[in-house]
Amino acid sequence: MVLWDPTGLSKDKLVLPLNYFFIIQHFDGEHSLAEIGALYLKRFGEFLGPSKMQQLVFDLNEKLFLEGQRTEDARRMAREVYRQSPLRRAAFAGRSYEADGVKLKKQIDGFFTSKEGPDFKPSVHAGKKIKGLVAPTYDLKQAGPIYAWGYKELQDAEQPDLFVIIGTASAGLDHVFAVTDKDFETPLGIVRADQPILDQLKSALPTSFEDDLCHQAEQAIEFQLPFLQDIVGTKKPFTIVPILSSFSAASLSDPTIRQSVDQFLSGLREILEQSSRTYCVVAAGELAHLGIRYGDKAPPTDFSFHRCMQFDLEMLKPVEERQPEEFANYIRKEQDQRRISGFSPIYSLLRLIEAESGQVLRYDRGITDQYNSTVTYASMAFF
Repeated sequence: MVLWDPTGLSKDKLVLPLNYFFIIQHFDGEHSLAEIGALYLKRFGEFLGPSKMQQLVFDLNEKLFLEGQRTEDARRMAREVYRQSPLRRAAFAGRSYEADGVKLKKQIDGFFTSKEGPDFKPSVHAGKKIKGLVAPTYDLKQAGPIYAWGYKELQDAEQPDLFVIIGTASAGLDHVFAVTDKDFETPLGIVRADQPILDQLKSALPTSFEDDLCHQAEQAIEFQLPFLQDIVGTKKPFTIVPILSSFSAASLSDPTIRQSVDQFLSGLREILEQSSRTYCVVAAGELAHLGIRYGDKAPPTDFSFHRCMQFDLEMLKPVEERQPEEFANYIRKEQDQRRISGFSPIYSLLRLIEAESGQVLRYDRGITDQYNSTVTYASMAFF
């Protein structure tokens, strides 16, 4: 088993024997090392010497995998460095997409012209004001053509110069939303954050900026920017409001979570409406997660995937109809068994826009490991 930190605070990976996974499951602040050793003896029938347990604790602490003073100091220092930086640096260039600007432009064009892409035929919505997009956050090298279906609609639409991008915080957040006021760097240049909007948001909802460090290692927003730069930025300047979100459909039943979500979305919508500017909301998130990698007991089969596809498209019907609470209710009714990670950005989009129509443009999946673990995603547009 390999441990790594999805927040990016720890840059290390730690390889552990499978029996050690049993041990670290009990590093929960409620068990002493002696109690964990006794549980290990009962479970595996062998005695784990104190020196081995202490070495494991030392290794986890050194690599910043344990909560404590060392990890808190590292997090505070990382936050200070991030806040002092003038930019949010490109974290995935060269890994998930081309790091060279010329090659990236060619790569984006290839997403449109591939057999899975939309090509350059005019959209039936050409010339209309676009209100929102749903796009994947899956690796661009694999899902690029599905992104292109959404951004083709933006290409042909009447384009705003303000984009509110709400992405899934895959590593979780202390608060339900995390906003950053950083400009974003990509191989195609710098994408400016909309400081007037962000200043008002910081004044009204200051706690939404407390988790800003999480933007450093998350891909959801970064993966949208080359498309915006290529499609809009070549014609006119534009700015973004970069937001990450992390709450589930079930969590909205908690009055505290519901209040936090409502307060943020109502406050943001009021600021956007008072600005009198046209804007487009981009919800960046994936749909279902199937297979052993995500907690299922067996790999998905062709039958289970096609059944999941039917559920996904059924789930997206209230999204097309711009009904956020019905969308949440659908996921609650199935107890989120398919792990819809893009719920919070899509729900937020529906709360922020006034649109007359919504449409699923394309749907696909990505295979994430040799056990056929699967992630599904879609592109959508709202006018």
